[in-house]
Amino acid sequence: MSNNENIFSEENDDLKVEYEIINIEQSQDEEIKKYIQDKIQNIDNVIDINDSKLEEYNKQLKKFTNQADALDYTVAISSGILAGIIDSFFVGDFSLSDGKKWGNEQLEKIVKKLGKNDNIYEAKKNLEKFHIPSDTSKVWSKKNITPHTHRIDDLAHHASLVGLISSITTQFTEISYFQNRFGENLCLDITDKGLIGNNLSEKIFAGTVNWFYHLVSDMTKSEGNIGYGMGIPGPILSLAKELSMLPYINKTKLPQIIDYFYVKGFDLRAELGVLQQLGKQAIPVILNEVLVRVFYFFSRLIKEYKEKENFKDIEWKNVLPYKNRTLTRMLTISSGTFLAFDLLDAGIRSAGNWGAFVLRVNFVNVGRFTVSCYNEYKMEREKEKIEKDILELYNQQLSLNNIKLSYNIVGMWISTKEAVENIDEILDSIQKSVSYIENSNKEQKEKVEKIGSHIDIMKKENKNEKLLKNLKSILSE
Repeated sequence: MSNNENIFSEENDDLKVEYEIINIEQSQDEEIKKYIQDKIQNIDNVIDINDSKLEEYNKQLKKFTNQADALDYTVAISSGILAGIIDSFFVGDFSLSDGKKWGNEQLEKIVKKLGKNDNIYEAKKNLEKFHIPSDTSKVWSKKNITPHTHRIDDLAHHASLVGLISSITTQFTEISYFQNRFGENLCLDITDKGLIGNNLSEKIFAGTVNWFYHLVSDMTKSEGNIGYGMGIPGPILSLAKELSMLPYINKTKLPQIIDYFYVKGFDLRAELGVLQQLGKQAIPVILNEVLVRVFYFFSRLIKEYKEKENFKDIEWKNVLPYKNRTLTRMLTISSGTFLAFDLLDAGIRSAGNWGAFVLRVNFVNVGRFTVSCYNEYKMEREKEKIEKDILELYNQQLSLNNIKLSYNIVGMWISTKEAVENIDEILDSIQKSVSYIENSNKEQKEKVEKIGSHIDIMKKENKNEKLLKNLKSILSE
């Protein structure tokens, strides 16, 4: 039987209903039975597939559902308080000056090593033999570029891929590439052609080796400058400067902001100093992270072992402290507790001085707490999505079972129809049997009566007495 001919649909706004009409009077029973069996089999297959999906979704839902208990919360809070105490008494203030001093010391070690002299000034002199063409331009002052800012304004002074490409390109174009503090992108002619290579190998050598050693010589503070600053820019400021050269962005205030930070001393040494200070602040944050994750691992391992009673059957994905809503909640609470303790400590120690307050804050933990909150949000969204998918599957399962029930009802009506037909056949057979029996009885009665008349005749004529006795004996039985 054709399937599509019997399917109809009704649509109203966003609701669409499809239904099928099966006429059991105008179709062969065996054909309808086969059709219904196939439909039910297909429905059962889809139901089995959906059951597998539901099982998988429920496993995922468990992963994205917080199952932390009182002990988990207690450990998370305690870990956060411990991290706060360590940060308060052993880490202390965020000191950019100490960080810049440390950064300068590290760079001076590099300069001494590559300059092959333990005296920083002699080592720099040895490295200053490596010049780059963009240093020889004589039109800086006319383009709002100064000796103090040329290392941030000149792309060839950036220790980045863009800086390397700019240095090599200058060897072939004899043009240096700048941007002043007002966002003007400049292409300046090279004054000293002697720094340009004569052939391909010389150009590549000058654009790479000379460039590298020249940057090393410029890492530490320039002669005549007081304090730190005016060394080569670090990767963060270099990237910001390179982005500020893009169209439209160069029309914003970004070039002036970059120039301000660079002149104030935020060069490579300062960026290294920031990393050093952040690394110091990261110690209690890492400790807090490790304590929470280790507790989670062993507490879940013990729980799994109690349930499975052996290590072989342990489900390690339930034990490992990784991408789990319960663990994320514990880390959020621990880092949040650490942050609250840190802010309280900063408020007490700063005594109302906002500058001192900010420097007492552990910025690494602020970032960690932000990441934890984002992970909480992301996992909650994922949980809602899974719950929505589960609800849709349950609705689909309900619909499929209703359809299956409808097909079974059709099958029941077909069976009822067959039963009625069989009953009619039986009744017809019974009626025929009754008629046959009545006719048979009538014939038998006539035969018996006929035999009885013959017996009477035989009695009157006194014939066959022996036969009469036998007949009486048979009839009496």
